[in-house]
Amino acid sequence: MAKRKINARDIIFEVSDGAVSPAWLPVKGLTGVNVNPGENEESVETTDFDSQGAYEQEILQRGASLELEGFLLKDDTTGAQDPGQARVEEMGGEDALGADSLGQVRFRHPMDDEWKVWTCTFSLAEQGGGNNDKSSWGATVTRSGRSSTVAVTP
Repeated sequence: MAKRKINARDIIFEVSDGAVSPAWLPVKGLTGVNVNPGENEESVETTDFDSQGAYEQEILQRGASLELEGFLLKDDTTGAQDPGQARVEEMGGEDALGADSLGQVRFRHPMDDEWKVWTCTFSLAEQGGGNNDKSSWGATVTRSGRSSTVAVTP
């Protein structure tokens, strides 16, 4: 079986619209998606005299986060923001507190046969740019609880 390198730009990233039977909204305009599977990891040192001078530890908490970077996209006629970006902004808004701050995302590469699904919180990144820049857009997605998977269906 031949192995090949995977293009980072081919990742498919979608956010749930929040409905009971969710519609999944692609987030457009992305220029970078970086998954950090070790974010919010916590460990405890378990070294004792019996360790014979070797450090020992156990992981007590696992976490993960995902950084989204891209360009702010708006319809040039209506001014409406890309639906996926708008949903992320809604979930990262100042009124999204407590249980209302939790949403869902899913992501995969085209050759994957399963989506990775997270219940997560959203924190918005800075937006803007300089004189000769396009407006940036971004968010940090932080997993809450364990990941799950769902089969890709046509």
